[in-house]
Amino acid sequence: MSDYGLADEFVGICHGVIATICPEARVIDLSHGIPRHDVLAGAAILAGALPYLPAGVHIAVVDPGVGGRRRAVALRVADGRVLVGPDNGLLWPAAQRGGGIVEAIEISLSPLRLEPVSATFHGRDIFAPVGAHIAAGRPVAETGTPLDPGELVTLELPEAQVEAGRILAQVIYADRFGNVQLAATHADAEQAGLRLGREVEVRLASREVHTARFVRTFADVKSGQLIVYEDATRRLAIAFSHGNAAGRLRLSAGDEVIVAVAP
Repeated sequence: MSDYGLADEFVGICHGVIATICPEARVIDLSHGIPRHDVLAGAAILAGALPYLPAGVHIAVVDPGVGGRRRAVALRVADGRVLVGPDNGLLWPAAQRGGGIVEAIEISLSPLRLEPVSATFHGRDIFAPVGAHIAAGRPVAETGTPLDPGELVTLELPEAQVEAGRILAQVIYADRFGNVQLAATHADAEQAGLRLGREVEVRLASREVHTARFVRTFADVKSGQLIVYEDATRRLAIAFSHGNAAGRLRLSAGDEVIVAVAP
């Protein structure tokens, strides 16, 4: 998973490095469309996807601090997975979802990295080769130097503020359809008293108020209608049926939204 996109050669080169070191590895591309430098969105997507991925080596690169003082790490978690990537919080929620970190190794100076190491492409020179060697059977402990997990950069996914009839939540990210995922859960919707089929208000920081309907899926309303629904990760999301909510409502990561029961 990365924010590299697919227009350039970056993803293909990382695949090539992995295939050279561990040709028997099966590589699953989770996404290379993470919004550039958006560590929070990457962390949320990785953690949310983990239950649907086979246990293995998970390389994640959303790395605005590449070449700086941030560490590169390999983390072995309780469920047997190994997470490889920058120590900027990106891996933290996934590690917690996997049962917690049982072994942390700093790989910035790993003997397995490619030389010379580019200052700007650690995906190729550090993360891909170290991940590939682990996939080929190299113990995590042999990839670098031990690190106290307590020294790692943590990142907690935002949580909603819930009151009777009202949820205040942060936008985590918008997908390619323009559907806007909120840092609010199924439990938050129940606690706030949202009911399927009922109208709700979507209140923006600009003080705009939009009427929507809380529904199960896009097909429950006419094309073009604003909806609030529970997405595949059981988070609340805002969408226009067959439209682009992020664009029309001018919402982006970090914005705050109130979803309230309509009066």
